[in-house]
Amino acid sequence: MIARYTRPEMGSIWEDENKFRIWLEIELLACEAQAQLGVIPREAVDVIRSKAKFDVNRILEIESEVKHDVIAFLTNVGEHVGPESRFIHLGMTSSDVLDTALAIQMKQSAELLLKDHEALLVVLAKRAKEFKHTPMIGRTHGIHAEPVTLGLKFALWHAETGRNIKRLANALETVAVGQISGAVGTYAHLDPSVERFVCQKLGLKPAPISTQVLQRDRHAEFMNTLAVCACSLEKFSTEIRHLQKTEVLEVEEYFSKGQKGSSAMPHKRNPITCERVAGLSRVLRGNALAAMENVALWHERDITHSSVERVIIPDSCILMDYMLGEFTKIVEQLLVYPDHMLENINRTGGLIFSQDVLLALTKKGMKREDAYRVVQEEAMKVWQERTDFKVLLAKREDVTRLLSKADLDELFDPKRSLKHIDYIFHQVGLD
Repeated sequence: MIARYTRPEMGSIWEDENKFRIWLEIELLACEAQAQLGVIPREAVDVIRSKAKFDVNRILEIESEVKHDVIAFLTNVGEHVGPESRFIHLGMTSSDVLDTALAIQMKQSAELLLKDHEALLVVLAKRAKEFKHTPMIGRTHGIHAEPVTLGLKFALWHAETGRNIKRLANALETVAVGQISGAVGTYAHLDPSVERFVCQKLGLKPAPISTQVLQRDRHAEFMNTLAVCACSLEKFSTEIRHLQKTEVLEVEEYFSKGQKGSSAMPHKRNPITCERVAGLSRVLRGNALAAMENVALWHERDITHSSVERVIIPDSCILMDYMLGEFTKIVEQLLVYPDHMLENINRTGGLIFSQDVLLALTKKGMKREDAYRVVQEEAMKVWQERTDFKVLLAKREDVTRLLSKADLDELFDPKRSLKHIDYIFHQVGLD
């Protein structure tokens, strides 16, 4: 696991203590189900319930000898239970325990990640409303296009985060499935009611069919969902990084007192947390690919997936939890510079209103092709000569014949581009 990024609540889900606690509960519930069927004496289950416990260090000690984690676990539990331990794991196979426990751990993790996403959603909504009418330049291909607002960016991220919540909720349902079906999934030595009983008690659905293992398309869906969520965080972080460039400087990551930006250059204030989030998203995408490689197993089961999952699933859950926590803080503490935004809006001498002029000329009767040529001719002069676009247009007789000075002044008002902000906010539920 990636200990550096582990937050306590998420980390505890993937610790051996929690894993073995789930294993033990699965085994105990299976014993209870077997007792209801008369397969195990009721009094034996009472003894097992009262005496069953485990010691992590002892399990690891046994495993170092037997080279099998479930056998080591059962041996240690048996040391505590005594003779009645012969009824534990009756008719079951290791994967009945392993896969059902993994489903619970993924379910626990997904529930926590949903809370993380909801926390981010709240912060994005707050900042979207705060900067709803704060104008800034929109960019396409990295080039100034037309005005937007900072609130619109946050609203966009809010909508995408909402979709990720739905994706994650769907993935949670996909993986919240257990199995107690025996060596090749045929219930040869078990009654199917045992599986139903155990899963119901654990808050899982029983798999409609399994083959000793739960099918790994479920896990691949879960991991790919985490990767998509990470892609969103990378997208948001990359936007902040662009907007923090020195020559742009419209927003900036919070820079705390005593923080250092560079070992060589004391002036540096770098977007390091956004860069970290963007970088870690690559790990989650790589892990998602590994999860897809795990889908194809030999016949009813092999264990090529097992070693991979012991790394990628805990690490991805831990990283996603960390990234969501960090990015939520980034948004909450983000420094915003409206004056710089206004300076950048004006940086191109009015070129960003070229479409307004184009449409106004066509509405006044000029052919679109002619209007485009007129507007582009003057726009290219602005690029080359660093002059004022409106001034150049006002010198053209073919423009002033159709558009008055008042018309041009109105066309060069940024508010024209932002008249539907309230509508967009309503569409994404941010009224």
